[in-house]
Amino acid sequence: MKKAFAICFLIFLSAILFAQHRAAKSSPQPSPENAIKNLERTIPDLMQKADIPGMSVALILHGKIVWTHAYGVMNATTRQPVTNTTIFEAASLTKVIVAYSVLKLVDEGKLDLDVPLNKYFGNNYDVVNDNRIDQITTRRVLTHTSGFPNWRAEGASSLPINFTPGEKFSYSGEGFVYLSKVVEKITGEAFPDFIQRTVLDPLAMTNSSLAWKDDYSTRAAHRHDMLGNVSFRQEGKDYNAAASLRTTAEDYAKFMVALLSGTGLKPATWQEMMKPQVNVDAEHSQVYWGLGVGLEVTDDGKAFWHWGDQGDSKAFMNARLDEKNGIVYFTNSANGLSIAKEILDDALGGTHPSLLWLDYERYNSPGRTLFKTIVAKGAPEALAAWRTARKNNPQQSVNENQMNSLGYALLRMKRVDDAIEVFKQNTVDFPQSSNVWDSLAEGYMTKGDKPMAIQYYEKSLQLDPNNKNGEEQLKKLKQ
Repeated sequence: MKKAFAICFLIFLSAILFAQHRAAKSSPQPSPENAIKNLERTIPDLMQKADIPGMSVALILHGKIVWTHAYGVMNATTRQPVTNTTIFEAASLTKVIVAYSVLKLVDEGKLDLDVPLNKYFGNNYDVVNDNRIDQITTRRVLTHTSGFPNWRAEGASSLPINFTPGEKFSYSGEGFVYLSKVVEKITGEAFPDFIQRTVLDPLAMTNSSLAWKDDYSTRAAHRHDMLGNVSFRQEGKDYNAAASLRTTAEDYAKFMVALLSGTGLKPATWQEMMKPQVNVDAEHSQVYWGLGVGLEVTDDGKAFWHWGDQGDSKAFMNARLDEKNGIVYFTNSANGLSIAKEILDDALGGTHPSLLWLDYERYNSPGRTLFKTIVAKGAPEALAAWRTARKNNPQQSVNENQMNSLGYALLRMKRVDDAIEVFKQNTVDFPQSSNVWDSLAEGYMTKGDKPMAIQYYEKSLQLDPNNKNGEEQLKKLKQ
C-alpha cells in the first residue's frame, strides 16, 4: 500500500515539473485585449488550485486603469463575497506609498535625502551606544541600506544596527518606522494624517487608510491559511509605516498610475526614485532598489515592483515604465504569491527576476503537494513517500526555507507532532544550518518537551553563536 502511494505521489509530482520550470522563463507580451481575457480565464482556476479564498485585481494599460475585478470570498466561513470595495491589507506595499510621501517633503525642502535622520529627530531614537546612527539617512532607509534588522527582537526596546549603514542591501521595516517618527517631528502631524494629506486625498484613494477604520469591520477581508481556512483579521487603531495600509486594488492602481508618470513629484526627484540605487545581491544582477521601491532592469526595460506579505495575506504589484502597463493584486491568503508568475505572464508578459529573488513557493510545487499530503495522511507516511519520490527525481526536493515554512504552518494548525517530523527532516537534509535546529527546538518547546528543546537550541547555538532568538529561548527554558 505504501509503495503504491509513493509511486502515485511520484507520478503526480513529475506531471507538474514542466510548470515548475516556467518560473525562470520569459513569456510573450500579451495584447491589451488578451491581457484582460487571460486574467478573466485563468484567475478563478489558479485560486482554486492554490486554495486562495478571495482576490482583488486591477490592470493598468498605457497609464490608465482599464480593468478591475473581485473574486471569491472575504471569509471562507461566512462566504461573504469580495467586491471592488473590499478592503485588503497592502502589507509592505505600504512602503512605496510612504516613500512617495517622504519624497514630497524632499521636494518641499523640509527633508534632505542625505542628512542623518537624527539631526531632524533630535536624539538617537532607540539606538543605544552606537554612533553609526549618525550615518542613517532618508536615502539609506528607502534603499534598505540602513543597517537595521527587518524587525527588532520581540519585546526589545532598543534597536541594533547590524552593519555599517550604506554597506549593503538588507530589507528593513524598522527603517521605515524610524523615518515615520522623523516625519511626525518635522510636520507636527500624526503619520496617518500626513499620508492622508499628501497621498490618499490628492490621488482620490477614498478606500484607503494607514489606520483601521470602524467601517472596515464589515468591509475588510479575513486572512486565510495555506489550506484556505480562516485564520484571523488584523484590526486595531495602531499604524505601522512599513505595513499597515488598507486599500483596494483600484485605489492602489491609482497610486501606480501616478508613479508611472511621476505625478506629484519634481521630475528630478521621480527619476531618483526610479534609479537603481543598490543591487539586492550578487546572484540577482537584474534586481535593484530605487528609493522605496523594487526595480527590475531587464531586456524588456525597467519596471518597478513590490510585494506584500502579512503571513496569511499576500499582495503584489509590478509596472513597466516604458509602456506604462501594470498589474496589482491583493489576496486574503497565505498562498497569494504562489500564483504571481502566472498573473504577470497573463497581464504583462516578459521576464520578472524579482520573483526568482523572492523565491516564493509555486502553487503546484512539490512542497505544497507535500503539505497537502501531510494534512491528509500525517507526516510520517507523507514524508516517507516524498523521500522515495525525491530519490527517483531529485528535482522534487523541497528547500530548507520551504520545509521550514511547512513546519510552522503545521504548528499554527496545532499539529505539533507533524511539525516536529517536518523539522526533523530539515535537520537531516541541512544539518549545518543553525536555523533548522532552532525550529526543531521550537517544535519541542511548543509540545512542552523542555529537555529536547534545550538540547536543540544548544545545537543551534553551537552552529551559530549569534543566534539571538536561540539564546533568549534557552535562557527562558533554563530559568
